[in-house]
Amino acid sequence: MRSELRPILDLAQTLAPNDLAVLLGELRTIEIIAQGRLNTPATAAKSEEWLDVKECAARLRKSKDYVYRNARKWPFARRIGRSMLFSSSGLDAFLRRAR
Repeated sequence: MRSELRPILDLAQTLAPNDLAVLLGELRTIEIIAQGRLNTPATAAKSEEWLDVKECAARLRKSKDYVYRNARKWPFARRIGRSMLFSSSGLDAFLRRAR
């Protein structure tokens, strides 16, 4: 195991059960991003950045509730398990068209 992951393993062994659910969600987000990088062709000029709900809301200058309510309409939104992620480049294109 990578030495960088040792603290996370220790955390998983000591966290309270309620906090474990949060940790698993955060680990799932990391896994999704890593899978996306593996599935992206090596010739891609720029790697895709994925935003969480809070980051997307900040870029839109809207509330997190607004983002959740409208995510189904947006082609740059992806629900992966319980996580909702947003393509940064897709959001940029959406904002350019909205101007």
